[in-house]
Amino acid sequence: MQDTANIQKQGQPEAQPESSGNNKPSVVDPDLDFIRALSKSGGDQYKLCMQCGTCSSTCALSPDHSPFPSKEMAWASWGMKNRLMTDVDIWLCYQCNDCSVRCPRGAKPGDVLAAIRQHGIEQYSFPRFLGRWANQPAAALMMIAIPIILLSLALFLKDPLEKTLGISGFTESKIVFNYSNIFPHWLLNSFFFIITGLALIAITIGASRFWKTLKSSSGRYYNIKPVKSIGSSILTAIGNVIIHKNFDQCTSNHTRYWSHMCVFFGFIALSAVTFWIITSSINPLTQDGFVYPFGFFSPWKILANLGGLSVLGGLSVMIFERFRERKNTSASHYFDWTLIAVIFIVTLTGFITEALHYVRLEPHRHIAYFIHLVFVCSLLLYLPYSKLAHIVYRTVALVYAEHTGRKIESEITATANIKR
Repeated sequence: MQDTANIQKQGQPEAQPESSGNNKPSVVDPDLDFIRALSKSGGDQYKLCMQCGTCSSTCALSPDHSPFPSKEMAWASWGMKNRLMTDVDIWLCYQCNDCSVRCPRGAKPGDVLAAIRQHGIEQYSFPRFLGRWANQPAAALMMIAIPIILLSLALFLKDPLEKTLGISGFTESKIVFNYSNIFPHWLLNSFFFIITGLALIAITIGASRFWKTLKSSSGRYYNIKPVKSIGSSILTAIGNVIIHKNFDQCTSNHTRYWSHMCVFFGFIALSAVTFWIITSSINPLTQDGFVYPFGFFSPWKILANLGGLSVLGGLSVMIFERFRERKNTSASHYFDWTLIAVIFIVTLTGFITEALHYVRLEPHRHIAYFIHLVFVCSLLLYLPYSKLAHIVYRTVALVYAEHTGRKIESEITATANIKR
């Protein structure tokens, strides 16, 4: 490491962690902090890797040219943080764990790539300290205290704002009565509009940083030329995310595809109902009358309940599989369990609030509703820093892979493997 420092001091170009294609040796300067961070997040399995290539050959999604995850295992063992943070392949891995199951040394490459993705989210997050807090169990109480304080402050300001703005607790005849008079719709809509806006700004900055990093790697490590337009790549990537393309190619854990689909489309159903409610005042389809809360047999209530059951069912399968196959598949860590727990609590408290509301149980329904809103706020507020950010970063990576042809290479290999 001292020799590397001397080279840089003499005015020579900074050593690149990988040859640029001239077959000349390159200098590796291990990032020890990165190695420690990987170990803490369960990514130290690379120590068992003997570079046999079984993981790359067994992965149905790994392209023939520069296949993954064997090269990532080597880079991780060498502490090559900068190289891994510019590697689109770590996001093309869906952690199906076929490679982990078949590794002769039990190195679990899926866990290593998952730990690298977790570090990437922290690396690109804005503000970065929230990305660090989201990965620290010691910060859990503080992280949940923030939405509690914010929501409590909004409720404290409710009466003064209503008087100042002349807002009534009832909104004409479109809504018969509020779900809870303590939490009026105008207040919740405004509160979550602000929270969602902040989350969108943060995740947009993080995704922009990630995209720039991927672009910078094009000239440094590869000679990449675009093969598809950005617009076409975006449409293809979003379509692949919606149908969860390539998830069903997993041979070790088929249920993973269905559990993710249940959670994904359950959330879409719940989001559609929520959007319908908050836009009722400007939605032309509700001008003839909008009664809320919905009756039990309302189509919107049925859709919401089915969506909630779909989410709970998918999460239950995920939890069951994590315990049943924990020796053969990926290890579960704080980063994984936090998201599962928050989504589970959001959905469960939603059903509890609904049941208590129908029986008009006071003050229990208000307490349950407050807890529900706190965890909804947590889910939105920490979206850019939790594992939920995968859906954004993976989509960005898929767009880049489509744009540069990397995804096409992996699809050709996957098709060939299926034919065999």
